[in-house]
Formats: sequence, structure tokens, C-alpha cells
Amino acid sequence: MAMSMFRFTRFAALLAAGVVLISAPVAAQTVQLRFDASVAAGPITGRAFFFIARTDRSEPRRQASSSRGSEPFFGVDVEGVRPGEVVTIDATTLGFPVASLKQLPAGEYVVQGMILPYTQFTRADGHTIWAHMDAWEGQRFNDAPGSLVSAVQKLRIDPATNPVISLSLTKVLPPVASLADSPWVKRFTMTSKKVSAFWNHDMPLGAVVLLPKGYEQNTSKRYPVVYTVGHFSERAPFGFTFEGCDTPEAAPAKAARLARSAREPGCEFQQAWTAGKVPEFIAVFIQHPTPFYDDSYVLNSANNGPYGDAITQELIPEIDKRYRTIPSSYARTLTGGSTGGWDVLALQVHYPDVFGGAWSLYPDQLDFRNYQFGNVYADANAFVMNERSWLPREVPSSRSPEGLTELTMREENTAELVIATKGRSAGQWDGWQAAWAPVGADGYPKPLWDKRTGVIDKSVAEAMRANGYDLRDYVERNWSTIGPRLVGKLHVAVGDMDNYFLNLGVYRFETFLESTKEPGKGPYYAGKFDYGRPLKPHGWQPWSNQELLRIMDEQVKRHAPRP
Repeated sequence: MAMSMFRFTRFAALLAAGVVLISAPVAAQTVQLRFDASVAAGPITGRAFFFIARTDRSEPRRQASSSRGSEPFFGVDVEGVRPGEVVTIDATTLGFPVASLKQLPAGEYVVQGMILPYTQFTRADGHTIWAHMDAWEGQRFNDAPGSLVSAVQKLRIDPATNPVISLSLTKVLPPVASLADSPWVKRFTMTSKKVSAFWNHDMPLGAVVLLPKGYEQNTSKRYPVVYTVGHFSERAPFGFTFEGCDTPEAAPAKAARLARSAREPGCEFQQAWTAGKVPEFIAVFIQHPTPFYDDSYVLNSANNGPYGDAITQELIPEIDKRYRTIPSSYARTLTGGSTGGWDVLALQVHYPDVFGGAWSLYPDQLDFRNYQFGNVYADANAFVMNERSWLPREVPSSRSPEGLTELTMREENTAELVIATKGRSAGQWDGWQAAWAPVGADGYPKPLWDKRTGVIDKSVAEAMRANGYDLRDYVERNWSTIGPRLVGKLHVAVGDMDNYFLNLGVYRFETFLESTKEPGKGPYYAGKFDYGRPLKPHGWQPWSNQELLRIMDEQVKRHAPRP
């Protein structure tokens, strides 16, 4: 029978869009990705993806993540792919949150293909690996410069017809656009000699510097520094911004914010900072992404390299050189939340003579007996609690402030495995593993647990503890030597219903530190713990950033040398 004009027109339109639907019987639904030499010369080693979304509110790749709200996506490793060669994603390819293409309900979807290129690193430890070299985007797998992507297409997917979907990757994502400096905010990057030597590749460190009122005029004045640490950003510390400040915060939004945290909006902080209503500090946000994560976790690492030494011996001296800091430990304070909350405590306890105090907010696990929820030293499995019970339970990864499980460990680790194999997803669990685990025989981080089964490798957990990454254990083992240099410097705040169970590790950390007042265990740590109650989630802090600076200012003045 001759093809109808409607069918011919639709078929021609799909061809023009770079999509071919082949209805001939095949074993299972299949996606084919290609690029030509005008897009990339190849060969490319990396990770290929097929993204599916129900709406076109943004590109499908940007609707994919390891969160509960992710749209389906599927990933497969590629090695040495050249122009014109086919990368196949089919029903055997693992996906998230839909495990297989054959489980995808028939319907109208928006789709997109992508290849994320990796860089080959021949490291100083003798291992050669492939991983994504961060391009100052903060290890966003679905938005990394240099990635090859297809045009966004709308089409019907029907597993019953077993179509082959061919997508042409016709675009290369551009470099990240740099933010402009201002009289208040300055940025710089530098190449770390220490980390570059480890990776045998130029590795940058960076800083976003917020200058106090009167800095340009008071040319002989020196200032204390507050270092802020956390997930990669190019924005100024403490949310400092002039954007959107013409619109005042609505009363309902303010009430909702204060119910969650005392942290003020960036505009409110900016207005206080530029008016000189807060103590005069130089505020610095440090940037230190690695090929495994957007944050190095600030300590020397078998997989990431010597970031602790690079930050304290290269980046901080460079900041002291470029800006009129007070280059003394008493005048260097630290603060950060979540990842940054762990970072600032790690810097303070591992480099006690470099910094004068850490204010840690809702920090990542401080005691690995609560690796979020589970105990990596005692549990057999990270995904399921069995304990010889007839009623095993899936281990939660995140919860609502009311206690409802939002993601399980199995689900979040599956998402990371779809993003990348060998611990390269730049997801949270892989990020911790890269920072704290030993190097495996293949040169990649040795898995703390099997991503498919959840079985824990206790030798990895013990190595992490022995190398000082379990901060409660490290501090307790070394208190007799580091304790006298940490008195009055440790401050932690967390909500009682932290979404990632991080309050549990904080309780254990406080238990040890409070025990230092007992005879023979001193000196007493003389710091402070604050707990948000009731139902305070991840992100809670007990004071505004302006109040925090006043607290830090008192600490600096208290420890300043006597004239």
C-alpha cells in the first residue's frame, strides 16, 4: 500500500530533525547515538546518556539527577568512539528512576542524547585512569562544557512497537561564562603545583573574595579572614548580591524562611555589608573541584591528591599575598554547611595551628558509625537492614523533616551508577568514597560497598578510619596532642530532623567533646553545639550571617596578641 501523504510528511519531518523511528522487529527498544567529524574529531572515551522527560520545561538532560524528582535517564560507558560510529543504549542499559527502557510506559516524551568526554590521567601513583576533568562547572555531569548533545526532540515512545531511535549529537556545550568582578567581589584562580604533580595535569584552585567597606580607601589596614567552604560556586560568600534587591521579601516568604533557618537573604546581607554594619572581614569562598567531585573534602587523599596541603600551603598564602589579610591563625575563621560543614571541621582539626575557629553547619557525617544512617563498621549491607529479621528494611538515604523516606540508599546509589561507573558519578556517595577510600587495584577509588548489592567492604571502612577521615575517631585518638590547640575553636549547629540524618553523627561528636571535661581527658574543648528543634531540616542555622560574623569577630579579638 502506498504511504499516505500524512505519514510521508511526518516521516520527512522526523528525518529532518535527526530522528529515525524504525518499526522493523528488533530484540528490544534501542537508542542509537552518533556524532560526525564536524562536531568532534574523536576518539572519545567517556559516558553516553539518553534522557527522557515528560515536559519541555527545560532540556531533558537538565531534568536528570540522583534526586527523587529526576526524569528517566540511561547511561553507558564508551571507549574510543569515533565520528560516525554508533553508541547503543537498549533494554539492558541501567536507568534511573526507571531501571530499563522496557519498563518505560508508552507515551509522548521529550528526549535528548549526550556524550560526556573523560580525560586520561597518568597519575604520579602509577595508575592511569579516565575521569571528567572539571571545567569550572562544578562537576555537573549533565551540563559539563565539552559534552556533545543532540537537539531536543518530541516523539512518541511505545515499547510495544520496539522502535530504534537514532539521535545525532550536533552541538558541543560551551565553556562556562565567567561572572564579572566588581569593587566588592574579586576572583582568581591558580595552578596548584602539589595537586598538579599528583595528577600529572594542571589542576586549578580558586577563590571568590568579598572585600569589606573601605578596603580601597584604607590602604594600610589589614583584616581578619573568614573562609567559607562548600559545593562549587562562583558567587560571593554569604549570598552577597545586588540582584533582585529592588523587591522586598514578602511576609509569607520571610515567615517560611525563618521557620527553616535564621539565615538572611543575600540582599539583606549585602545591604548590611556595604553599609559597614557588620564587623570588617575579608570573606573568601574557596574553589577546589577534583576529577571525582565538586569539592575535594579539603584533606590529603589517596584518590584526589594532596588538597589539604595545597589549600593550606598554596591557596591561603596566595590570598595573604594578594589581599591585606592578617596572616595569622587567630585571624582565620571557617564556616560552611553540609559538605562545607565537614570541610571546615576537617581543616580545623587536621590543621589546628592554621585556623582560629570553625563554625560548622549541618556537617556531613562526623562519625562513620552513622554514615548518614548506617554504620559502615558494623553493618553488612549499606542498602538493607536485616539483622536476622523476617522483616528486612531498606535503609533510607534522605527523609522529610517529618520523617518520611524520600530516597533509599539503593535508589540513590543506583542513580550514581547510571551517571558513571568506577566511582566517577560526582554524586555524594562517590564523592565521599573518592575523598576517603584507598585506591583500588584498577586505580579508581576502592568501593566502600558494591553499588548493585550494597555489600560493605569492611577493609575500606577501616582504612578510612585509620587515615583520619572519621573526624570523631580522629579527634578522640589524638586529643592529647591536638586538643590543647583546639580549645574554644569547635562550634557545630544542626537541625534535629536533618534530611540526611547528619544530626546523628553530630550527637556522637559532641558526646566525645563533652567528655573532655572529665578528669584525665582534658583539656575541655570549650566550644558549642546548637540544635534546631522541632523539625528543623538540613540547612538550619541558629543565627543570621551578620550575627555569625559578630561571634567570629569576638573570637578574633579574644585571641589577638596583646599590644
